[in-house]
Amino acid sequence: MSATTNNLPKVPTGIEGLDDITGGGLPRGRSTLLCGGAGTGKTLLAFEFLVRGASLFNEPGVFVAFEESAAELGANVASFGFDVAGLMAKNQLEIDHIYFEHSHVSGVFDLDGLFIRLDMALKKVNAKRVVLDSIDVLFLALANPVLVREEMRRLVHWLKARGLTSVITAESGEKYLTRDGMEEYVSDCVILLENRITYHAATRLLRVVKYRGSAHGTNEYPFLIGEKGISVLPITALMVDLPSSCERVSSGIVRLDTMLGGSGYYRDSMVLVSGPPGSGKSSLAAEFARAACARGERCLYFLMEESSQQVVRNMQSIGINLQPGIDQGLLHFVMTRPTLYGLEIHLAKIEQAINNYKPSAVVFDPITSLHIIAEPVEVEMMLVRLVNFLKAGQITGYFVSISDDIQHSASTEIGISTLIDSWVQLRDVESDGERNRLIVVLKSRGMAHSNQMREFILSERGIELLDVYTGPNGVLTGSAHIAQQAREEDAVREQQAEIERRSLLLNRKRLLKDAHVAVLEEELLENEVELKRSIARTAQQKEREWKTRHAIAQSRKADEPVAQPGPASGTQADASGGTS
Repeated sequence: MSATTNNLPKVPTGIEGLDDITGGGLPRGRSTLLCGGAGTGKTLLAFEFLVRGASLFNEPGVFVAFEESAAELGANVASFGFDVAGLMAKNQLEIDHIYFEHSHVSGVFDLDGLFIRLDMALKKVNAKRVVLDSIDVLFLALANPVLVREEMRRLVHWLKARGLTSVITAESGEKYLTRDGMEEYVSDCVILLENRITYHAATRLLRVVKYRGSAHGTNEYPFLIGEKGISVLPITALMVDLPSSCERVSSGIVRLDTMLGGSGYYRDSMVLVSGPPGSGKSSLAAEFARAACARGERCLYFLMEESSQQVVRNMQSIGINLQPGIDQGLLHFVMTRPTLYGLEIHLAKIEQAINNYKPSAVVFDPITSLHIIAEPVEVEMMLVRLVNFLKAGQITGYFVSISDDIQHSASTEIGISTLIDSWVQLRDVESDGERNRLIVVLKSRGMAHSNQMREFILSERGIELLDVYTGPNGVLTGSAHIAQQAREEDAVREQQAEIERRSLLLNRKRLLKDAHVAVLEEELLENEVELKRSIARTAQQKEREWKTRHAIAQSRKADEPVAQPGPASGTQADASGGTS
């Protein structure tokens, strides 16, 4: 809500979160009642309203105390860093202690003396704001409720007539919000403060009971009293239309990233890692945090059962070194026991730590520890608001959940599975006298992910996902995995030996073939040479015969032979052609 959307003039309180709930602040020129029991923070909230008004909005104020002196008030608020002395020196703040001795009251009681005293203080600093703390003290001696109501009405009208934005504090009553129930009716805005005890843990809550002429938040809101004053956290209201990123961030484990569509989780998604004790949940969370730091991103790590030194030491034993991230200021641990606060204060402190550190990723280990301080439905409601807060800030949330579900059903004790974007479940499998670890991605919205169950081990090299080995009864793990792997390796070795044997046999046959061909070629060459010799002898013999006939013919004076005979059948040409 914004003050610009409402016609009612308002003054900002400057108190973190309160202006969001009230739609811009308290009604200008009107009265606001702060009521609650002892120790709920009424005086501090009222005093901070004046300090912030003077220091941030140049609206001087007067604080009228009916119980504590100015010195006591200054000492009480000094720890919050309020420059009371400086503001008083600049005439921006005036503190007036008015003491009433009710045992000496006689005659008709009225507030005329208070009005005179108050008017002097207001004119001294030209006040725009005023606080009356606590109004109950004024009327302790009055038993007539009609008179109380009339004087209370006179006081409120007196303040309004001067255009003062007033805050009046009052103790809670048994039947009404205040002792007499008068203040809540004449005030324009009523804010109730409570200090509620649940499971032996205290939670401070604020609720706007009424606000005339203005819309406002109607839920109970946790608030903190911290080093700088009060912080009200308007985190109950949930948004639905939240931004979503398409960027991916690594889980820190390459083979798990492969199971998650090849690239890991979506940035600003909510990740749940669940499993029984000792299954490796914290190891996966630490690896995720280390990977975030390696990318140069800030990671805020909430621990609810271990100290940061213990986590760093334990992770070092499996090769996950978180110390560099701590040294670089990229990894910050927040350690808190679940029983230290109530749920709302836990939620408030978580939001405050995130706002101060501004991380890209947040780890909660384990979130199921909150079950010891509240009912499951209350934890679920708190986590719904936490998830909404993280998504609104586009922060990747990583939740560790302890589960004792031996059936490994798709359920979770923390009750936010429907809000989770990626759910990684770890399992312990007992077989052959061993316990071994399995990992499976139950769901991961917006990406195609693996449906395989993979065995993983925690070694000195970190988290290693092993190859999948299946048998008749499912995934093989531990010794059965090793035995199956050995059998497969033996089978591969036997197959390789058979291949080598066949290769040697083939080579031997090839050599025998080559040798046989060489013998045949040698025989063929010898036959060719012999054939050439035979052809040559035949030609020589025919030539001799022709010469002989020629010589005889000449000696007998006979006819000459017609011609010298040519090559005989099977000549050199035929022999050469035959060997081509």
